[in-house]
Amino acid sequence: MNMRHLSYLNIIAEEDVKCIRKKEDSYKGSWKKRGGVGAFMMLARKWDRIETAVEQVDIIAAVRPENRAIISQYDIFAHIEQDDRDEGLLDDIRDLRQYLMLVEAEMRARKDE
Repeated sequence: MNMRHLSYLNIIAEEDVKCIRKKEDSYKGSWKKRGGVGAFMMLARKWDRIETAVEQVDIIAAVRPENRAIISQYDIFAHIEQDDRDEGLLDDIRDLRQYLMLVEAEMRARKDE
């Protein structure tokens, strides 16, 4: 099994931290303004966007009918490969991952208080 993806983990983590810090400078923790329920709903909205994107098999197949056979609803790799939008599925995955990092960082900070 090819394990080449592991070489990207540090790059992804560093990019996430840089992006999170930049956004937090602007938004000042607004993601937790409404408490834990608001933070959960923020995560749920991101997941809903991902779920909606993978339900679009017929739309993707209509645009690229030659690829219809390779796309199944939950084949996340195929969906990402077929999504050429600037703010597409991979962007939603990135946002969800960053929000999850924020939630964990918040809980670690609370534990240390």
